Amino acid sequence: MGNIYSVAFLIGRILIGGFFLVAGCNHFAHLGMIAGYARMKGTPAPLAVGASGILLLLVGASLLLGFQPCSRSDSAGDFSAAYFIHDPRFWSIQDSQAKIGEMTQFQQNIATLGLLLMTLLNPATCPMSFGR
Repeated sequence: MGNIYSVAFLIGRILIGGFFLVAGCNHFAHLGMIAGYARMKGTPAPLAVGASGILLLLVGASLLLGFQPCSRSDSAGDFSAAYFIHDPRFWSIQDSQAKIGEMTQFQQNIATLGLLLMTLLNPATCPMSFGR
């Protein structure tokens, strides 16, 4: 039965690693647009956007390739925690469509942070990886 858990973890690691890689690539593919959004939120852009894009690429590659995936979850968790401290306030947005978009982004970040915390807090759950 243990083998099925290892395979499930591997599939999950590939999926979330791909998610972070795509997010990192999008940071650079849409740097101007994301920097403008970050500037609107009061973040020092584009430096913060570039730095977060690099972090997302590193975390994604680490998870996807299985190189120290649990410790890389810590880095991604730091990134997510910084977002929660700075960005969310979706409840104060007046435009209903913008509010829904911000709330959806917030919920996705909550789910991702939960996944990363589960991985980080239980390093024994990093099968099929090297450099644990």
